[in-house]
Amino acid sequence: MNALLYSVVDLVPVALSLVVGAVFGSFLNVVVYRLPAGVSLWWPPSRCPHCDHRLALGENVPILGWLRLKGRCKNCRGAIAPRYPLVEAATALLFGLVFWRYGPSWQTLGYWLFFCWLLALALIDWDTLTLPNPLTKSGLVLGISFQTLLGWLTDQRPLPALLGSVAGAVLGLWLLGADRACWGLSCFARMPWAAAMPSWRR
Repeated sequence: MNALLYSVVDLVPVALSLVVGAVFGSFLNVVVYRLPAGVSLWWPPSRCPHCDHRLALGENVPILGWLRLKGRCKNCRGAIAPRYPLVEAATALLFGLVFWRYGPSWQTLGYWLFFCWLLALALIDWDTLTLPNPLTKSGLVLGISFQTLLGWLTDQRPLPALLGSVAGAVLGLWLLGADRACWGLSCFARMPWAAAMPSWRR
């Protein structure tokens, strides 16, 4: 009985990470839709893409809001793409898996952000065949910073981690510059900021 109780208690943080992931996934939907269009990420609040109806709090709950409305706007009954809850569910799953693997740690935070950047870039690339500079440049800076911080926290050796991430970024830039015509997923596979992120390790 005690073992079962401990198992349930251990699952609570993982469940919370799933909730956090769904919330981040909801924001990723906003980023993917608005960033390529040059629209503010913060204003106006979420709304129906058909009639501009502002979503109430209950309508904006990740995954559950879409299910409760049966995939349609409450105001105009226009269809809302199932990609929205799918992105939220995928992000929740990734957050849960990372937390289950690393627990409460800097690695967890770093990989959460890393997967958010990856997912946002992949979806924008799918929609527009472009990779927005605000995401790629900020990812490069965050990747190098996180790699350096992780090296300092894990073995008190930030310099090798910094040099490794910078070397990865330079290599990515060189590969990117070797083919000026590359764009979309072919370019994404060699992004220098991805090379600057840390490898999977304990």
